[in-house]
Amino acid sequence: MTGHVYKSTGSWYTVKTEQGEIYECRMKGKFRIKGIKSTNPIAVGDVVDFELEADNDKVSGIIFNIHDRTNYIVRKSVNLSKQTHIIAANIDQVFLLITINNPPTLTSFIDRFLVTANAYSVKTILLFNKVDTYDEDTLNEVRFLAHTYRKIGYECIGVSAISGKNVDKVKALMQGKVSMFSGHSGVGKSTLVNAIEPSLDIKTKAISTQHMQGQHTTTFAEMFDLSFGAQIIDTPGIKGFGVVDMDKEEVGDYFPEIFALKQDCKFNNCLHIQEPHCAVKNALDNDEIAFSRYRSYLQIIEGDEENYRTDNWDNQ
Repeated sequence: MTGHVYKSTGSWYTVKTEQGEIYECRMKGKFRIKGIKSTNPIAVGDVVDFELEADNDKVSGIIFNIHDRTNYIVRKSVNLSKQTHIIAANIDQVFLLITINNPPTLTSFIDRFLVTANAYSVKTILLFNKVDTYDEDTLNEVRFLAHTYRKIGYECIGVSAISGKNVDKVKALMQGKVSMFSGHSGVGKSTLVNAIEPSLDIKTKAISTQHMQGQHTTTFAEMFDLSFGAQIIDTPGIKGFGVVDMDKEEVGDYFPEIFALKQDCKFNNCLHIQEPHCAVKNALDNDEIAFSRYRSYLQIIEGDEENYRTDNWDNQ
């Protein structure tokens, strides 16, 4: 039998067949995917082959094969730095939720996420959430950030799950596709998902006023079928995002504005740091490249990993 993985709890996987039948499945022995050192060889969104077995009148499945993935989103494992954790696979697009405050989303986090998504061929749309709560100064921050990312080709949308602003626009983009929602805890993922599909009734919690961080709501990644012909993968909140297995020379290829200029550098192997006649440095001096983006690039190049510990992945 063949089906899609809708939920992973670490040892058991909820698999749904094309006929709509749902089975709880586990892996057959030690499962390893060639070329991927992962803590979770099977991820939500995977297409798997499984066979049924009966144990005390309970029917479950044994997964024995994973189909090739079109793409996936991956991050560094929390405790095993040389291993990875695949967040989700076979995604048409990911919506990265961003809040200016309550809690703040740093540009370094945004850029690391975008680099990883770009490296694994996942389209990303930036959702600036909670715009109904912002004063004019904060809205100007949103406009500035949105301009920065639109300039390099990313779609940016201001949304509010509470007021309903642009929720229909997001739904239209989701129709007929598998969309993943991601971001820090507290940015309003669950609230927005509930606004998109109220029947899901995903649990939400208030922001911790003491630390201005979100409280854990989603514990495991899970995929849902929506009423308007779409699928959504809801994921646990992420505190940080460690970039995986990327050589210094290739990092710039995943920054669209740097990639567009690299051919104009004097040296083919230019890292855009101290080399002479560097087109990227010239563009930076002329304010043609955002300093925040260049700073993120340098941090990744220099291995200055931000704290990539995550809220709810820790036990997986």
